[in-house]
Amino acid sequence: MVQFQQTEIAGCFIIKPTVLRDLRGNFRETFNKAILERELGYAVDFVQDNQSISYKHVLRGIHFQQGNHAQAKLVRVVRGSVLDVVVDLRKESPTFGHHVSVELTEDNGMMFFMPRGMAHGFLALEDQTVFCYKCDAYYHPESEAGIIFDDPDLGIDWGVPNSELIVSNKDLNLPTFKELYP
Repeated sequence: MVQFQQTEIAGCFIIKPTVLRDLRGNFRETFNKAILERELGYAVDFVQDNQSISYKHVLRGIHFQQGNHAQAKLVRVVRGSVLDVVVDLRKESPTFGHHVSVELTEDNGMMFFMPRGMAHGFLALEDQTVFCYKCDAYYHPESEAGIIFDDPDLGIDWGVPNSELIVSNKDLNLPTFKELYP
């Protein structure tokens, strides 16, 4: 049994798989193409899996692929926990420029699906957090873009003071939302 919870951003779902527990440990199904497509109402063809390992307070993002290289993603935590954030970049969407955040942990086993047209970032809440995501388009360096994580217009509450965040130089120099979408 898998539960899908629609977020305030159309097409973004929190997915709660059933976790079976016994004396050996636990088991959960982390991907079932037929169930996902039935719930989404359209086909998804994942072509690339990515994994990162991050220290506590590492912030990665907010990233996206532009144009024909935009990616839908299915993300989950294998070890540790993250605050996962998605920003709607679809200009025709009523939630354009809005964001949704969800805490994904190895214990809650939740996953987050985001359709194409989203920017994505996450904050590791524990050391050695293992974060995995499936993408429905290949990474294309020339199509890579991003938005600065502390953009005042987006108003994302990462729950940690900026002085405690570990952010790459590349991510510290990303433009604001208004610079990308005046």
